[in-house]
Amino acid sequence: MKKSTLIILVVAVFAAAAAAFVLLAPKDGDLALSGNPTKEAVLNENGDLVISGSDITETAAFYTYNELDKKMEIIAVKASDGTIRTAFNTCQVCYSSGKGYYIQEGEFLVCQNCGNRFGMDEVELTKGGCNPVPITDEYKTEADGVITIPKDFLEEAQVIFENWKI
Repeated sequence: MKKSTLIILVVAVFAAAAAAFVLLAPKDGDLALSGNPTKEAVLNENGDLVISGSDITETAAFYTYNELDKKMEIIAVKASDGTIRTAFNTCQVCYSSGKGYYIQEGEFLVCQNCGNRFGMDEVELTKGGCNPVPITDEYKTEADGVITIPKDFLEEAQVIFENWKI
């Protein structure tokens, strides 16, 4: 093979790789702040986060809430008993590190600070350790398959996202 042909081939391969990267790279809104796939956040007229239960599966959904001073993420997932569980995507123990958020790996949420693996059925139920900060029934409403998390509650909770480094 001639040297000029080889150079053209190498340049073509690099050009194709660059084009694929540009075309396949996530666009704004495709990934949540933590790098997890995101669902479109829907707000009502009060700025409350509204989650349609029919959109939630056994794969965690990550909602970015941008209505306050700090960007926040909320996790929603369907547990094996069919209930929808919600939590903030920050760890009760590791949140102040700035890396205490979760990324889904298979059937687990994994803390990016300490590596703790957390099962989907534990979301919202487990409290007080290395786990996603639960959003329990007293802080949300569920009616007609729609979960609403009030803006006032989200505003109070934004302190746990103060150190996020993502």
